[in-house]
Amino acid sequence: MTMNDKEISAANALNEKLTDAETSPGFAVAFDPEEAEQAGAFDEDALSATDALESSIDWAERSA
Repeated sequence: MTMNDKEISAANALNEKLTDAETSPGFAVAFDPEEAEQAGAFDEDALSATDALESSIDWAERSA
């Protein structure tokens, strides 16, 4: 899959923003939602509903 000019331009802009964010303390870099997603800003690390339910059952069993 090859990138078109628009995709290449967007990727270059994202790389520049990430570089600015890393190398310029105090500089606020604005990311649109798509850029933030590509940069990994929204990695989900919460418990799943199943894990949460299982942990509450473990707690109830220990307190009995």
